Amino acid sequence: MLARQEEALKDFEDLAGKLPWSDPLKVWEVNTCFKKKKTKHKKMSVNSNKKKIVNGQGDKLDERDDGGFVNSALDSRILDYYENPAIKEEISTLVGDDLASSKTETDEHSKEETEPQVLKFRVTCNRAGEKHCFTSNEAARDFGGAVQDHFKWKADMTNFDVEVLLNIHDNEMVVGIALTEESLHRRNITHFGPTTLRSTLAYGMLRLCAPQPNDIIVDPMCGTGAIPIEGATEWSNCYHIAGDNSPLAVKRTANNISSLLTKNQVQEGKLCWGMPIDAVQWDSCNLPLRTGSVDIIVTDMPFGKRMGSKKRNWNLYPACLQEMSRVCRPGTGIENGNIYP
Repeated sequence: MLARQEEALKDFEDLAGKLPWSDPLKVWEVNTCFKKKKTKHKKMSVNSNKKKIVNGQGDKLDERDDGGFVNSALDSRILDYYENPAIKEEISTLVGDDLASSKTETDEHSKEETEPQVLKFRVTCNRAGEKHCFTSNEAARDFGGAVQDHFKWKADMTNFDVEVLLNIHDNEMVVGIALTEESLHRRNITHFGPTTLRSTLAYGMLRLCAPQPNDIIVDPMCGTGAIPIEGATEWSNCYHIAGDNSPLAVKRTANNISSLLTKNQVQEGKLCWGMPIDAVQWDSCNLPLRTGSVDIIVTDMPFGKRMGSKKRNWNLYPACLQEMSRVCRPGTGIENGNIYP
């Protein structure tokens, strides 16, 4: 057993030098550069909006007052400068400090440009399977050590620049570089329910449908609204309707929409006028929609485990599918989470 473990961990060490790192690292560099520019743009936008709010209607007053109060104060300060040696020394010291500070910042900036930056990294191992002779920590440790030797990077478990992902499932392994700081499967969702669908799965289901501009997309069993919310975020040129027979589910969907609107408003630094989505309580077997009025239906029907029952599904499925086929426009399709999980 020990020999097998040592052999497996030795394979991890050898793997680091054999992998084609160049293309993934180029993608990481482009993504990092884009995120920095986006963050800088948002900060500038927020600061610009703050200045507009602070100045508001007082611009003309400031201009008018500049000729009076500001100039008189400046004149007074100039007179004091010539008459009071202590003030003269104070001003000279401040100017000297500012020049020194500016020189230090310039030197640091030049130093960053001339000296190559040593990247900090960590390895995160996600492992599934029972027949492994090593732990996730052991795999991450040995593979991480080999990565450090290969690139001469500095290991840092908290303040890292690059996160190398080691995903092991039974006898298969995938190595990648993370492009986001956290997993995206819970994005856009703040109020969860017992059957909340992962946002990443919701996106995949919608993408399979290839939505076109002006399409009407309906989820008749929306739960917490993961599918229509993801749709409204990524396909904003379509109209999305989220419906459910549970008032609690509809309330959670509405709260998720509200939270997302607030988040967008904070990020953009400006008022957000809404999203192309509505939430409604209805009976999925008797939809209040005209025949042939819907372009796409995407839903995650209950399996009968965490919600409903398999026995009830024998009656629920045929009735729901028949109603969906009625409201769906001819030539379009229905995508069910049971078929595309």
